[in-house]
Parts: sequence; C-alpha cells; structure tokens
Amino acid sequence: MNEGLHHIKITKTNNIKSGEFDDVVAIEAPLEIQIKLAEEQEPRAISVTMRTPGDDEELALGFLFTEGIIQNYKAVKAVKYLGENIVRVFLREGESINLQNTERNFYTTSSCGVCGKASIEAIHTISQFGISSQLKINPDILYSLKDKLAKRQSLFTLTGGIHAAAIFSIEGDLESVQEDVGRHNAIDKVIGDGLRKGLLPLNNKILLLSGRASFELVQKATMAGIGTIVAVGAPSSLAVELARENGQTLIGFLKESEFNQYA
Repeated sequence: MNEGLHHIKITKTNNIKSGEFDDVVAIEAPLEIQIKLAEEQEPRAISVTMRTPGDDEELALGFLFTEGIIQNYKAVKAVKYLGENIVRVFLREGESINLQNTERNFYTTSSCGVCGKASIEAIHTISQFGISSQLKINPDILYSLKDKLAKRQSLFTLTGGIHAAAIFSIEGDLESVQEDVGRHNAIDKVIGDGLRKGLLPLNNKILLLSGRASFELVQKATMAGIGTIVAVGAPSSLAVELARENGQTLIGFLKESEFNQYA
C-alpha cells in the first residue's frame, strides 16, 4: 500500500448518468522539519511544509541543503522520522547552521517553496558548487526522458495530481525519481537522496521536471550543482534569467520529438 495515497468514494457524472466509485487522491499533509544542535537542549523547528508522505528524511535533508542551512552531509549525525509528521535532523558536535538568508515564515504550502520567505533578500541562495553545462547530449536521449519518467510515476498514474523530479545520466538512464504534491518538495527529495548518498554535485546529470520550471526549482538545482535542467512544461522569466546567469542549460516544453532551449 502506497503511503502517499488516500482512498475515497466519489460521485462521477457524465451526460448520461451518475454513479459512486472508489478513487484515490494524493495525500497532502504537513511535515515539520527540525534541527537538533549538539550543544542545545531543545531542537529548533525550521519549517513546516505541506507534502506527500514518503521519503520524508530525504525531503528534510534536501530542504536544509538547498536552503543553504547545512553545507554537506558530514554535518549530519542522524536523521529520524519521529512520527506525527516530524523529521528531526541531528547535527554533529561543533556544527552550526546558517539562517542568515533563509528566514521563513513557519509555514510553506505545497504549491510554493519561496512564498514562505520572510524577505526578498532571503529568496537568493548561493551554491558552493560551480556550474558546468558543457554536456553534449543527443537530442534522441532527451526525447526519451519523458516516457521513461512516466513509467516510474506511480502516484501520478493513480491520482493525476502530483509532481515528479528525476535525475538521469547523460546516457538517459533513470537514476533517481521522487514524487510529491509540491514540485519544490519533489526536487528537495531527489537532491536529499543524492546528498545522503554522497553524489553531489550532480554536474554530470540531467534533472527532469514533470511540470514547469520556476525560479525556485532552478535555484534548488543550482544548489546541487546541476547544469542541465529539462522541463516538460514552460519556464518562467526568472528561471530563464537565473539559468543564463549561472551558465546552465535550460530546456522546456519537452515532447517526443521537439523541445525549446532557453539557456
């Protein structure tokens, strides 16, 4: 049973009849992300984000990393899901956290990852990695990515209401995929997975987004050192601007036989 699904009864109506059916919807539930510093008695609540349950530890790690709060996985002593929708990240002795440019209102929605920011200045984060977008990728490989992702989008197949972020090799091999009601959560999960496995920076990989490419998603990709971003949907103006400033490759409107390159 998939923990990201909720089974419900619905009434389906067409121009002929109405009837009751069993259906499933993607779960949207709060997750509180906490940090416990070794020298402090009490943990700090950093954020509450609305997410689809599953891989919550990776989500917490990815969030803390892409927000610039932690710099690497070596700082982490343990990550624990405590139940009651709480993940606590325990830092090693002597480690500190950077909250200078990441102050948030306590709550962020599943539809927006930067709308919880406390100030305009706090939107921008600085990556520790240099960006390389010099990969030479065969267009036929790009055309194949969407179908490969669709075959692994189990929650989307069942609900039709969820986003995905996936990491591919330059040969087009799917290496990691995450789904969530929040597009920013999906990319935090996939980056958190890479962080935990010691794979960052992901500068020789392709990031595929199942929807549009917004500023916050390009920025999160930048924090992980990703130089090639491909989206099934459209990019925003700020996403294009940021990708061009970073020297990233940004592709949108990926289809089976065409795409648009914006940066």
